Amino acid sequence: MNTPLPPLCLTGADVLRPDGLGGHPVSLAEGVITREGGREIDLSGYLVLPGIIDAHGDGFERHLAPRRGALGSPEVGLQAADAELAANGITTAVLAQFFSWEGGMRGPDFAERMAEAWLAMRDHSQTELLLQLRLEINLLDDYSRALALVDHAGIGFVVFNDHLPHKALEAGKRPPRLTGQALKSGRSPEAHLALLQALHARRAEVPDALADLAAALSQRGVKLGSHDTHHPEDHMRMAAIGAGISEFPETQAAAKAAFEAGHPVIMGAPNLVRGGSHDGRASAAELVDCGYVTALASDYHYPAPRQAALKLMRGGMPLEQAWALVSSGPARLLGLTDRGQIAEGLRADLTILEAGSYRVAATLTGGRLAYLSGDIAQRFFG
Repeated sequence: MNTPLPPLCLTGADVLRPDGLGGHPVSLAEGVITREGGREIDLSGYLVLPGIIDAHGDGFERHLAPRRGALGSPEVGLQAADAELAANGITTAVLAQFFSWEGGMRGPDFAERMAEAWLAMRDHSQTELLLQLRLEINLLDDYSRALALVDHAGIGFVVFNDHLPHKALEAGKRPPRLTGQALKSGRSPEAHLALLQALHARRAEVPDALADLAAALSQRGVKLGSHDTHHPEDHMRMAAIGAGISEFPETQAAAKAAFEAGHPVIMGAPNLVRGGSHDGRASAAELVDCGYVTALASDYHYPAPRQAALKLMRGGMPLEQAWALVSSGPARLLGLTDRGQIAEGLRADLTILEAGSYRVAATLTGGRLAYLSGDIAQRFFG
C-alpha cells in the first residue's frame, strides 16, 4: 500500500467522535489517530467522520463483467471497484463472492479466480478489501473445495445461502428465470434444470453435512452467517451451528429473532434509501426503527451506506447513531477492533464530507489518501 501521510492535525472541521459531533482537531501519524499531530490543515466547512465499513457488497461484479458475457480481468475489475469504494467514503469493504450452483461469475471456478486476484492486489489497494464466501448449502459435493479455498486464501467470513427454488422443484414445475440463469451459467436450460433437480433431491443430506462444515470453519476462526432467512426458526437453526450473523433477513420476525438472541443483523442500505425492499421483503427502515439492525451494507450500490446514514439523520436520528450503522456497528460484527470510531490509537480511517452538500471530499485509509476531490485538495497540498 501507499505510505501514510506525514503527521497532520486536521482543524476547523466538525468531527464525529463517540460522544457526538464537535469542533475537535484530529491528529494522525503513521497511519493511526494520535494525541498530537504535525502540520495543521484547516478543514473548515467539512465534516470528518469515521470511515465507512461495508459489511457486505457485490457491486464489484459490475466492474468484473461490465456487460453480460463481457468478463474481463478480475484484477482490473477489482482495481476499478477499489476506486469506486474510495470515492464513496468506504474505507473497508467486504466483497461478497458467491460459491454457487449458479455458475458463471457465481460458480466455484470463478470464486477461485476471484480469490487469486484478491490475494494479488489486497496489499496494494486504496481501501482495505476483505473477501467473503457466499456458499450455496446444496452444493454438497463442493464443500471440501470451498474449505480448501478458505484455507488457501485466508478467507475469514462465510455465509450460507439457499437460493434453490425448492417450491417449484418439489411441485415438478419449471423454476422461474430458468433460461436466464442457464445462460449466465453457460449451461443449456435442460442441463441447468437437471442440476437443480439433482441438488434438490439431496436436500435431506444438507443439515448434517452443513453442521460438519460449519464446525470445521469455526475451528479455523472463520465468522459465519446466514443470508435471506425468512422464519425465526431458520435463523435459530443456522445460529445453532455457529452461523449467528444474520444478513438481509427477509421478515421482521426473522430479524427480531436474531436481535433477541444477541446476534448481529445486516440490512441493505439501498433498501433504506429507496424506502423499502425492491422485491417486497422486510423494510430496512422499519428494522432500524425497531433497533434490530447492527449494520447497513452497500449490497449492490456503493453510494448507499452514506446516503442511508444521512437519510436517517435528516429524519431526526442523531448523526452519531446513524453513522454508527455504517462504521462502528459493522466494525464490531466483523471483529475489527482497530477501526470504526475516531479515537486515539485507532486506524486513521476517515470519511471527509463537504458540510451542507455531504458529498465525499476525501477518504483516508490507514492515514493514506485513498480519494481526494475538489477544493479540499488545496487544503492538503496548496
